[in-house]
Amino acid sequence: MLTVALPKGRIAEETLEIFAEVFGTDFAFSGRELIMEKAGFRFLNVRNQDVPTYVEHGAADIGVVGLDVITEKELDIVRLLDMRLGRCKVAIGIKNDEEIDWSRPHIKVATKMVNITRNYFASKAVGVEIVKLYGSIELAPLVGLADAIVDIVETGTTMRENGLKVAEEIMDSSAHLIANKNSFYAKKKEILALYKLLEEVVERRG
Repeated sequence: MLTVALPKGRIAEETLEIFAEVFGTDFAFSGRELIMEKAGFRFLNVRNQDVPTYVEHGAADIGVVGLDVITEKELDIVRLLDMRLGRCKVAIGIKNDEEIDWSRPHIKVATKMVNITRNYFASKAVGVEIVKLYGSIELAPLVGLADAIVDIVETGTTMRENGLKVAEEIMDSSAHLIANKNSFYAKKKEILALYKLLEEVVERRG
């Protein structure tokens, strides 16, 4: 039996729809159910940020999680397939009337994506002072806590509604199928068989 870690919410639902298309049976967590066993799979319903941790430590053989989370956590896992779900971007946001001054010795940035931010600013040869926040990140530049933010952007509406604009895009992200390294070798046949089935549906969906 393969154990699959899925992020709670829309990505989990859309992933289970793909599984349903592959196996011709409905897959859905009921109520607050955290574990579902069906058709030879055990599905875990966990927080988005925790999916790669479950996979890396072997509590799940495979999982579905955003590329932004994989990149941020820098975990030792196997990346298998772009599921083309939950498409978004990681971007730098600043106040509408400002521009990023890359000539400054350092810039103060509010974000929950510390590694992505640090690596990107390092690639620009600009020092960065990071203020780690977990929510309402758009508030930081408005009250002088930071010069800029780094956050997930889908449509840009949240930034616009708060007087911010996208100054620069750092990376594209979408949900990816990942695997635990040991599981990938121990259960390679099952994982690759599932991978091929999922890939066909993902390609068909576009």
